[in-house]
Amino acid sequence: MESQTGDLRTGGDTNAMSENLERMAERMEAAASLFERTVTQLEERESARTGEVQKMVATVDASRESELQKKLEAAEQQIAEMRAQMEAQVETRGESRIEAQARSARKTVPAATAQLLAKQGISTLETVEAGALDAALSGLSLEQRIAVKAQLLRAGVVG
Repeated sequence: MESQTGDLRTGGDTNAMSENLERMAERMEAAASLFERTVTQLEERESARTGEVQKMVATVDASRESELQKKLEAAEQQIAEMRAQMEAQVETRGESRIEAQARSARKTVPAATAQLLAKQGISTLETVEAGALDAALSGLSLEQRIAVKAQLLRAGVVG
């Protein structure tokens, strides 16, 4: 009987040991998993602290790029056509390129100046004669006349 009890104890001890080993293995796996997560978190903190930048990947939409390229080519073509038209106009008029650019330059004067000249009968600023301008400004003080003429000079209306 004693030998049977000894065998049972040995078999029971083996079962208990195997259960203990399984529990230890599970606990070891859980500890290893926790350790891996901790290492990952520490690495992330370290890279954030040192300012290390993670690898960045960007993609370019090829269709958008080709669309923009086509628009650029169309704009360049239009500019070339406009330049050719300007060259042709310059040749037909017999004027220099600088004269043509000066003639086609935008002439903008302040609204108050335009209103003042309009009250005196000067409505277009394409060509303003000196005598008409002096007559229009005669009611102003010397400083005001100088200021108006300076604005007209800047706008390219008078030369």
